Amino acid sequence: MANSFSKEERVAFEDILEGFNDLLVLSKNVSVYNTDQTMMARTNNVIWRPQPYISQSFSGTDMTANFVDYTQLSVPATIGFSRSVPWIMNAQELRDALQEQRLGESAKQKLASDINVAMLNVASAQGTLVVPITGGAGDYDDVAQADALMNEQGVPNFDRSLALSSRDYNGLAGNIATGAGTGARSFNGNKSNNAYERSFVGMVAGFETFKMDYANRLAAAAGGVTTINTTVAGGNFWVPTATSVAVTGEISNVDNRFQTVTVSNTVGIAPGDAFTIEDVEAVHHITKQSTGRDKTFRVISIVNGTQMVISPAIVSAQGGTDSELQYQNVVVTAPNAAAGITWLNANATTINPFWQRDALEILPGRYAVPADAGVAVMRGTTDQGIELVMQKFYDINNMNIKYRLDTLFGVVNKQPEMSGILIFGQP
Repeated sequence: MANSFSKEERVAFEDILEGFNDLLVLSKNVSVYNTDQTMMARTNNVIWRPQPYISQSFSGTDMTANFVDYTQLSVPATIGFSRSVPWIMNAQELRDALQEQRLGESAKQKLASDINVAMLNVASAQGTLVVPITGGAGDYDDVAQADALMNEQGVPNFDRSLALSSRDYNGLAGNIATGAGTGARSFNGNKSNNAYERSFVGMVAGFETFKMDYANRLAAAAGGVTTINTTVAGGNFWVPTATSVAVTGEISNVDNRFQTVTVSNTVGIAPGDAFTIEDVEAVHHITKQSTGRDKTFRVISIVNGTQMVISPAIVSAQGGTDSELQYQNVVVTAPNAAAGITWLNANATTINPFWQRDALEILPGRYAVPADAGVAVMRGTTDQGIELVMQKFYDINNMNIKYRLDTLFGVVNKQPEMSGILIFGQP
């Protein structure tokens, strides 16, 4: 082959692949779904992934009236992230093998960062469990509130992760490192020492914690006085359905994570804003009992002057259908034609996402790069199934060698009610 990899380049690629796998720290804490790439090519890289069923139980022995159809909900997952790092070296630069190695290392770090950032962007934008904290990070109770919020709503109490910005993470580490005086900590092993020496937190309140050197920002909510009709007549409740039928008779899947609601006005409201609704309380997803606490929501997009898309959908069972009773997530304790909306992100802040593993999912993709088209190709797959493709091409005209390192993947938040954000500095 005119363009072939040397032995040294093959060894370097194996090192890149190994290091790439190690760098995927955050994305290792989400689930992975491997797809049939031929099928994905035929469906424009979209596949519908099922959400978990929620069953109902009834009292007594006569179940005659309780045999009902279950509604299987699903969400669209797209392999939509195509990331590449290209570089070029000439015949003189290649005399220094160290330069080639450094460029490969840089490419590896950037692609690993792209995957982690994509996952964090989805978690930060679509997580609906919102924990606003007064003041800065620095106390166990901050994380414990996120734990309590998940427990109250029936989120599985294992495989939970929390990614904190550097300042918020270090604030929590400072709390653990306290070793004397009022509020002194006493841990077995080296918990306090690690916090003091390495600013390491580890497991806190059921969450495996991670420090981010980058974190998304959430602007201060600029929406004014906003109300929403929570009565049955207002129609701002959602009836879960698996499919919809178009006027032409075509049947298509429905994404039940989002709902368009009508409010008094959308002036100043922006995607990402977090809010609660007066007298709309969260319920435990299994028992359907009210938690006694306001349900938190996120704004996904603005439709017009009085409509916006929110998540999660308001499944209040006000319509009384079987699917509503199955997937009910709120109870409206006092229906109101002008229920007040309270904005939770009153001050601009960094976003610290937390999630349960099954909420977020990575979908590895694959490029069908021909190996006999005059370009040298090497492939490798990480433990998660994410593929790296390295290509090399030599141009005899100018004695330049082109390299590129590519990866293809998708990220989906299958269940926004199993993920959320911890925000500090709120009133």
